Amino acid sequence: MGLHELTLRNFRLFNEFTFKPDPGAVTVFLSPNGTGKTSVLEAVSALATASSFRTNSASDMIRNNETTAEVHGVMFQRERRVQVDLTLTRGIRNTTKRMLVNGQRPVSRADLAEALPLTVFTPEGVDVVRGGPEHRRTFITNLLTDVEPLTGEIVERFHRVLSQRNALLRALDGVRPSTNQQAELDLWTSDFCDVSELLVAQRESLISQLAPLINSFYRELAQTSSDVGVSYERSWPEHLLDALTTSFNDDRVRGYTTVGPHRDDIVLTLKARDARRQASQGEQRSLALALRLAGHELVHQRRGVDPLLLLDDVFSELDPLRSNRLLALLPTGQTLVTTASPLPSAMTPAAVIDLTRVLS
Repeated sequence: MGLHELTLRNFRLFNEFTFKPDPGAVTVFLSPNGTGKTSVLEAVSALATASSFRTNSASDMIRNNETTAEVHGVMFQRERRVQVDLTLTRGIRNTTKRMLVNGQRPVSRADLAEALPLTVFTPEGVDVVRGGPEHRRTFITNLLTDVEPLTGEIVERFHRVLSQRNALLRALDGVRPSTNQQAELDLWTSDFCDVSELLVAQRESLISQLAPLINSFYRELAQTSSDVGVSYERSWPEHLLDALTTSFNDDRVRGYTTVGPHRDDIVLTLKARDARRQASQGEQRSLALALRLAGHELVHQRRGVDPLLLLDDVFSELDPLRSNRLLALLPTGQTLVTTASPLPSAMTPAAVIDLTRVLS
């Protein structure tokens, strides 16, 4: 299982670029900064998640002076060939994304996660620890569908119901609802409570499985016996329907739902200290790496597959000791690495690609 071939057209700096990574070993992109190394990993990630780990604006991924960018990937799920195609089209007001999996539109991100499970390490990945709650929610939501693709249906249903409820709240424009509006809002609120409980149950179950793995990897990386605390924090006390009733006046004025799983957080502690605010940079970076390694291992345990591993300039952010510890903990399997400096001596890639030759 893994990525067999990747083709980029008008993506970032690239006019056209195709490469075939080693199916079971390390492929390294070694070239100076500004030569498109991270863009290659970004394109792979976009095939697996329909989004970028670098930008929230899809138009940023389209080459300057072009209106369309394409990413095509061929994967293998054991003996089954899967092709994923992404087309980005820049319009006057926005950029549209069109994705196909074997020629069919994916129903949800779960279809992509099933085709290409992915673990990404980037220097910005430390935001999962020190950033706002949205970083941890994104991490846990993406991991849910990687571990069990069928949970993608719950995730999609939640976002659909939340979007509909918010649309009704905006339509009120701060005014109290009519009888008909209240009846419709009550229906969507009931659906919102139902799907929220399902989603939170999945998240809490995943965290309970993830916690011991996080602890194990963190202790190895940081060479410490300290425990990592990992807990799920709901944005409402006890019953969600009661919380929505209490917050309704505020919600109708604001025009959106202010409590629910989209406002929850995952609390991380080190030695009973809030890792986001009180941990050192080194501790935060080790914990962020431990989270990714734990997620990777859980996907392997639950699905019997090894996600494709993307390492974007990770070793430049680590001292030699932590680099060696990370290398010792990295899972085997297909790995793509970018770097502008020499690799750690313990890493033995199957291929090294210099992208300056591709762009010249």
